[in-house]
Amino acid sequence: MGSDMLTLEKRLLAGAAAALSILAAANSIVNAHAEHYPGTTPSAVTPSAVSALAAEIEHEDDHVTAVELAQWIRQRKPGLRVLDVRSDPEYQAYHIPSAERLPLTALAALAPTDGETLVLYSEGGAHAAQGWVLLRASGHRRVYFLRGGLLDWMDDVMSPALPNDSSRATVAALSRYFGGVPRAGAVPLPTSSATAATAVARVRRRGC
Repeated sequence: MGSDMLTLEKRLLAGAAAALSILAAANSIVNAHAEHYPGTTPSAVTPSAVSALAAEIEHEDDHVTAVELAQWIRQRKPGLRVLDVRSDPEYQAYHIPSAERLPLTALAALAPTDGETLVLYSEGGAHAAQGWVLLRASGHRRVYFLRGGLLDWMDDVMSPALPNDSSRATVAALSRYFGGVPRAGAVPLPTSSATAATAVARVRRRGC
């Protein structure tokens, strides 16, 4: 089996694990939120609300891809906030450009704001997906988590394998905008960004 197929299988398994994690945690998260934050509206913690969240997950309305997020950041999408829910040392070591650190424990106090789009990310995606449930249950409407987490950002933006089609130049330009190292197959293209390559290696060594 080729390396591309193995990578695809790993991403599919990661996505399935994240979805199962969301569904398993949904009731406990929204109930805990209602208990500690009495101002939560009753509809936010009903079984029907949990079913609605499950429907959004099934229709894949809950996440964005790394490339989509990169395009939003580059285009300066109005109202966009990228939230890193990892630990402070992880955030300081490397984070997505424009991202602000906001731990999971602080999400419950984040009030919905008109015109705001929130994108959460974590190392592999599971914690960010749980944060998505919490924010949706709290009344936030335009909220997503980064599918595949920081690993997908590293693979698809910071070190993308360039396709042999008309999108090749676009993918390379987007990667280089963020200081990435686009690859022609398995070979990195010439770049002056040693920092990006080091960051990619560091995240992969952590087993993300």
